[in-house]
Amino acid sequence: MTTLVETVPPQPVIRSITAEDVYAALSEGWQDFRAVPRFGLFFGGVYALVGIALLLTLWAVERPALILPLAVAFPLVGPFVAVGLYEVSRRREAGQRLDWPEVLGAVWRKRDSQIPSMAFVVLGGFFLWMWTASMLVIVFLGRLSAYENLDTTLRSGNGIALVVVGTIVGGIIAFLLFALTVVSLPMLVDRDIDYVTAMVTSLKAVTRNLQPMLHWAWIVGGALFVAMLPFFLGLIVVLPVLGHATWHLYRKVIAPA
Repeated sequence: MTTLVETVPPQPVIRSITAEDVYAALSEGWQDFRAVPRFGLFFGGVYALVGIALLLTLWAVERPALILPLAVAFPLVGPFVAVGLYEVSRRREAGQRLDWPEVLGAVWRKRDSQIPSMAFVVLGGFFLWMWTASMLVIVFLGRLSAYENLDTTLRSGNGIALVVVGTIVGGIIAFLLFALTVVSLPMLVDRDIDYVTAMVTSLKAVTRNLQPMLHWAWIVGGALFVAMLPFFLGLIVVLPVLGHATWHLYRKVIAPA
């Protein structure tokens, strides 16, 4: 009689990192961007164009009240857009060929993997914040149209309270999404693993390395926000550098399989 034993894949090993590792990853990300800028400029350009299109759409449909929440929420989808950058860094690290068919083909083949499931998680966080922001405006100002005049709004007590509460709530949502994706998305590019395990591993990696990961979160959030100020154009460079750096941070915090 043959006994079938189900083998459980080994769990990813989480390593401890320091702030020095964060800055080292950022430096390595810059080196990747400088080495193969065509890929970074492409993915960064697509990200910037989507941001510009959303901004113009809100102006066209006369919904300026949603522009500020969009500006806060837009960086939340950055990690998913950077999947192609993770692949570029992975191939460069492994000494594999870097050309458009190979990189875009690898990204396209991921459509049948766990990454699309992660896309729903990322987009879910994006839409959760947009809905929450709309509800906060209604709670503090009574209606969305009251938020259209920012100068008047920010001079009122309710407007100031809205900004304070919105910043806190938005920060919580952003950090939760950061904790779930900072390791999981590069891991899904690197390994054959389910997205739930990847998200759990990412959350554990953040909680076990809370101080350096908070450091990285501030760098990512601040850099993306500043890059959006010149009509989203700064994202063309900032996104690829951060995307490549995220790959190298993942390699530092998760031991090789």
